[in-house]
Amino acid sequence: DTVDDTLLKFAVIIARSEGKLVFCKHHQRETWELPGGRREPGEPIEETAYRELMEETGASAFTLQPICVYSVTGKTRVNETGEESFGGLFLAEVHAFEPELHSEMERIALLDTLPDNWTYPLIQPKLLQEAQRRQVL
Repeated sequence: DTVDDTLLKFAVIIARSEGKLVFCKHHQRETWELPGGRREPGEPIEETAYRELMEETGASAFTLQPICVYSVTGKTRVNETGEESFGGLFLAEVHAFEPELHSEMERIALLDTLPDNWTYPLIQPKLLQEAQRRQVL
């Protein structure tokens, strides 16, 4: 559940709005993903989650709370070494969105069911399962 804060490189946010899950579609992909991204140097991980949620979804009014720390081992698009990497998982309740997105995301969707075509199918569905196991979702 915890690691040294300096090891946290990513934040993933399970966001809800109007009782539905918020998913993002990157303009270069045909897949869906939870909002999230890399931590910038010197940035607290909570600030990473806050910034990424705003950038990727256009969320303008929301609450944010940590759920847990997660780790991924193996090579991915963002981890070329394959070594274990760590991130923070957060839950957000979004109350308002900006009218337009100003990021690499093409659009967002509020969904009742999980998408079939995930950008990170081996990671993000497991993060949702963990949030359900912890009874925060």
